Amino acid sequence: MKAIEPILISGKEVLPLVEGGKGVAVSNGQSSGAWAAAGGVGTFSGVNADSYDEHGNIVPMVYKGKTRRERHDELVAYGIEGGINQARVAHEMSNGEGRIHVNVLWEMGGAEAVLEGTLEGAKGLIHGVTCGAGMPYRVAEIAVKHGVYYYPIVSSARAFRALWKRSYHKHPEFLGGVVYEDPWLAGGHNGLSNSEDPREPQEPFPRVAELRKAMRDMGVPEVPIFMAGGVWWLKEFEDWIGNPELGPIAFQFGTRPLLTKESPISDEWKHRLLTLKSGDVLLHRFSPTGFYSSAVRNDFLEDLVQRSERQIPYVRKPEGVLTAALAIGARGREVFVEPQDKERAEKWIAAGYTEAMRTPDSTLVFVTPESQAKILKDQIDCMGCLSACNFSNWSQHGDGTTGKSADPRSFCIQKTLQNIAHGGDVEHELMFAGHNAYRFGADPFYADGFIPSVKELVDRIMTGY
Repeated sequence: MKAIEPILISGKEVLPLVEGGKGVAVSNGQSSGAWAAAGGVGTFSGVNADSYDEHGNIVPMVYKGKTRRERHDELVAYGIEGGINQARVAHEMSNGEGRIHVNVLWEMGGAEAVLEGTLEGAKGLIHGVTCGAGMPYRVAEIAVKHGVYYYPIVSSARAFRALWKRSYHKHPEFLGGVVYEDPWLAGGHNGLSNSEDPREPQEPFPRVAELRKAMRDMGVPEVPIFMAGGVWWLKEFEDWIGNPELGPIAFQFGTRPLLTKESPISDEWKHRLLTLKSGDVLLHRFSPTGFYSSAVRNDFLEDLVQRSERQIPYVRKPEGVLTAALAIGARGREVFVEPQDKERAEKWIAAGYTEAMRTPDSTLVFVTPESQAKILKDQIDCMGCLSACNFSNWSQHGDGTTGKSADPRSFCIQKTLQNIAHGGDVEHELMFAGHNAYRFGADPFYADGFIPSVKELVDRIMTGY
């Protein structure tokens, strides 16, 4: 195994090992501070991060506003306070070692306000900002204003080229690096474009080489590229280290830090990770963001799969092949569907899926009355956690709506991520994970259910395994 040498990240030489920032409260000040203390780059999530009271207890996020806009404003305030709290914890735990970054999603509700507030309230405690889930043109401007480095998350050279030409070329001195996130292997939201087939994964090396070439062609400083998504053993990336075609490289670990003593996820979640098999993580498009994302196949995800399978197109008046009348709803209003779809719908109704919910794509999905009630309540309770939400039709812009119908094929992402991050049932909540998560069960490092400290994990990674 080639020697893994320190590399300059956010103004300091550190190990080229980065903890990936993971969603709502899943990578926090404790986990990121421990990673930094081990000599790498710790990344806490700035997405609706937890705050603590004077006794160290997590402050529940209770929304009192009567309107979505009021609740959205509360969510932003919670996010800023939580981000400051986690930055302080991370700084204290790091003991001055490594670097501390904050991760935000550009398409989260109030992203710019949360990032501005967090950086202002935690001056000197945060060294870099990573940002993806969209095209974060303004993240450079915000980072520079607060004197921190910025690290866009992209999945192609084309995406970075657009960001550089439109915005980042104005602030090259604070570009700390570029995170290449493999769209077929990473956990959470993935950057697959419409021209890429989710069923046809591409090897990361040529894509990262293409990214570096594009950066060099545009005169971008020779900053590190962070390889993210699918990284498990560095031995498998040995030919990347010291490779002049790629230039300086760091490796970002999102899934492996979940299974550490400092990881804030529940013991139930940790033990569930040890049981996963190859194929147990599904790349799907149920997220209310509209992006592809990867999560563990559990009852929560299976319900979404089956819900979409109970789906047929419809029209209000006979048209083309949609000629069979179907009565739906309490009033028995008629819509028109294909004859074979009418037979399918009648079977679903007989099986208890009696409620036909309309989608923005002129289809009906059939659900139980209990499921419909839950979907409608979650849509009504929306707190604007995204800039635009397919599930609830919330938008933080304009009149507060996307202009489309709410989509019952999706779900309230804020609710389920808050639930699983704070002890919720891992079978009935969304459980993000990378596609290599099944390797926990096969890796001898985790034999007999061993859960390492962050320091033990970093030391292990440094051996190549």
